[in-house]
Amino acid sequence: MGVKVYGYDKCGTCRSTIKWLKAHDIEITDSIALFETPPSAKELADLLQLSGFEIKKFFNTSGDVYKEMNLKDKLAGMSQEQMLDLLASNGRLIKRPIVTDGHKVTVGFKEDVFEDVWAKG
Repeated sequence: MGVKVYGYDKCGTCRSTIKWLKAHDIEITDSIALFETPPSAKELADLLQLSGFEIKKFFNTSGDVYKEMNLKDKLAGMSQEQMLDLLASNGRLIKRPIVTDGHKVTVGFKEDVFEDVWAKG
């Protein structure tokens, strides 16, 4: 099984994710630099649908850009389409890493979640 990882190479959480995947012999078929090439709104919509998560889970709520844009107060008044466009416009707004095999998606890194989702195939 191979996965695509959307991340940032200087991010400790992303490095932990890569280390975990490699330790579990999960091939990384594609590594996408979120800041340089954020996924399109369509790609994000597909990931959102596969994940079953609420769109707010895709936002990096602890990031500086999120805080500077005061999104905590603004997201409630936005449509899903507007939120997807916003995420696609700036990779720093996206919670990282996003890992997908085209069937499943995880956002962020929690070892117990990765054990359930990725280690068990």
